[in-house]
Amino acid sequence: MTKPVGQVFLYFQWDSLLLEIGFLAVLVAPLHLLKWRSTAWRPHDGLPFWLMRWLLFRLMFASGVVKLTSRCPTWWGLTALTYHYETQCIPTPAAWYAHQLPVWFQKLSVVATYVIEIAVPPLFFAPIRRLRLFAFYCQVLLQVLIILTGNYNFFNLLTIVLAFSLLDDEHVGLWLGRSRKRHGTAWPPSLSSFLSALVELTVYGLLLYGTVLYFGLGINWEKQHVESKIAFTYHEFMQWLKTVMLPLIGLGLLSLGWEILSSMYRCACIRGFLWKLWAALQWAVFTIATLGMFGLSLVPFTYIEHESNGKLWPSLHQLFGAVDRYQLANSYGLFRRMTGVGGRPEVVLEGSYDGEHWTEIEFMYKPGNVSAAPPLVAPHQPRLDWQMWFAALGPHTHSPWFTSFVYRLLQGKEEVIRLIQVDESNYPFSAQPPTYLRAQLYKYWFTESSSKGEPPQQWWRRQHVEQFYPTVSLGDPTLDALLSQHGLKDKSPLKRPAEATLPRLLQFMRKLSRPYTAPTLLWTLYLMAATIHLLRALGSRAPGGTPSGRHKGPRPRLEGGGASGDPGGSDKNGQVRRREAEEKGEGRVRTTKK
Repeated sequence: MTKPVGQVFLYFQWDSLLLEIGFLAVLVAPLHLLKWRSTAWRPHDGLPFWLMRWLLFRLMFASGVVKLTSRCPTWWGLTALTYHYETQCIPTPAAWYAHQLPVWFQKLSVVATYVIEIAVPPLFFAPIRRLRLFAFYCQVLLQVLIILTGNYNFFNLLTIVLAFSLLDDEHVGLWLGRSRKRHGTAWPPSLSSFLSALVELTVYGLLLYGTVLYFGLGINWEKQHVESKIAFTYHEFMQWLKTVMLPLIGLGLLSLGWEILSSMYRCACIRGFLWKLWAALQWAVFTIATLGMFGLSLVPFTYIEHESNGKLWPSLHQLFGAVDRYQLANSYGLFRRMTGVGGRPEVVLEGSYDGEHWTEIEFMYKPGNVSAAPPLVAPHQPRLDWQMWFAALGPHTHSPWFTSFVYRLLQGKEEVIRLIQVDESNYPFSAQPPTYLRAQLYKYWFTESSSKGEPPQQWWRRQHVEQFYPTVSLGDPTLDALLSQHGLKDKSPLKRPAEATLPRLLQFMRKLSRPYTAPTLLWTLYLMAATIHLLRALGSRAPGGTPSGRHKGPRPRLEGGGASGDPGGSDKNGQVRRREAEEKGEGRVRTTKK
C-alpha cells in the first residue's frame, strides 16, 4: 500500500484550498488554443469567475460557523483572542503587542470576527455594487490583521486573491488611476438610485442592530469600555443554522442563474453569425462546468449542518464520492477550537555527548529561546516547526514521525539538520552528531509589557512540565522498538540512473540556495517577478506616456458599441477605421496636388 506524499506535513486546509483554487483557475483562465496571442475578454468569463466568489463564501462562512458549533468555551465566552496570539503555531512580533490589549477589546475583536465571517459573506452575492465593495474591504481588513499577527504562509494572501472576485473593472481602475470620470450626478436622483441607497442603509442598520442585539453590546461608562457577551444559546444557533442553510444555497443558485443569463445575453449580442455560434458553444461548455462545480461543492459545504447535507440529491453525493480523491471541492473551518488555554505547550529538543550535559537545539522559527523575538516567515510555511506545535498537543506516540526525526538527527542527516538550522554555526552538533537525544515539554506564555512601553527584553516565559520523549541513542532498544512499531526502519534506497537529469538539477539548486533561508528565497523571487512586471509595464508605454498599440486578437463586440471595457470595438473594426483614415488622408493629398 502506497502512502501519500507529505502525509501529515501537507494535510492542512490551505493545501486543500490551493488545490481547489488551482482547478478553478483552469476554468477562469484556460489556454487560448485557437488564439495564440490573445487574452481577450469573452462573454462567458463571469461564469467560472463566479465560482471564486462562491469558494470565498464557503471558506469564510464555514470558518465562522465552526467556531460556534464546536462548543469551544473560549469562542462562546468571546475570550479566544486572549489566548490566540501566544498559542498560535508561529506568532509574529506584532502578536506580542496584540496580546497586551485589554480583555474588553479582545472580546470586541471576536465579535467583529463573527460579523465578518458569518453576517457579511451573504453580501458577496448582493446586486448592489457598494454592498459588495463593503464586503470586500471587511474581508481584506480581517486577512491583513491575521497577516500582521500570525505566520499563516500563503493562506491569507490566497484569501485576499479570492476576495478580488467581489470587485469590478471600474473599482480596480480607480486604484490604477484609470477610472472613467462621471460628468455629473442627476438631481433629483432616479428611483433606482434612491431605492439602492435605501436598501444599502437598511443592510448596514440591520448589521449594526443584530450585532448589538445578539452580542449584548453596551458601554460601561464607569470603566470606559465596551461590554459584550453572546446573547443566544447553542440550541438557538443550531436552529438558526438549519433555517438559513438551504436559503443560502438558494441565494448562491439565484446569483449563479443571473450570471448565466447575463453571459447568455452577452453571447447573443456579439456580431457575426460564426462568432455568435462560437461564443454560444463556449457558454454552454462553461455553464455545464460551473453548474457541476457548484453542485459538487454543496456536499462539503453542508458538512457544517448535517441535516441540510442529508437533504441534498443522492446523485450529488455520488458525484462527490467519485472525485473526492482529487480534492476539487473541500470543507473548511479554520480555528475551530482554541488550544493552549493553560499555556502554550512546546517541545524542546536536547542533545548530549555524555548523557549528563545537555544542550538545547534551537529551531529557526518556532519558540524556544525565551529571549528570541518571534519571526516573520510568511508566505513560507516551515512545516517541521508547525508539526512540532501539533506534536506538543499530545504524547509522542500520536506523532510517529517524531521518532523518525530523532533517528535522523542521531545519524547526522544533513537534509534533516537543514530543516532545523540553515546556518550550521547555529546548530550545536554540526561537527559531530549527538550521542543522545531527548525532548522536554514546556508551557510558554508571552511576557507582560513594561510600564515604560519599551520593547521586551524577554518575549517569553516558560515552565517545565514533563519529559516528552525518552533519552535514546543509536542502537537503543527503545528507539528500535518505536521504529519497528511505526514501520520506520531503514529501507533500501530507490535506484535511479546515475545520470538522471532531474535529481542532479535539484541537487544543484539546493547547493545554490544553501546559505539562504526559505523566506529570503521566496521574497527574492516575488520581488524579481514584481520588478519584471513593472519594467514591462513601463516599457509598454510610448514616449508620450500613452500605452503603445498592442495586438489583442479578435474580441467579441456588443450591439451598439465595442466589447465590454473596449469602447473602440475589436481590432478588426480598428483596422477598418485605420484603412478609412488612410484613404481620407490620401484624398487630402490628392486634393492638395490638384
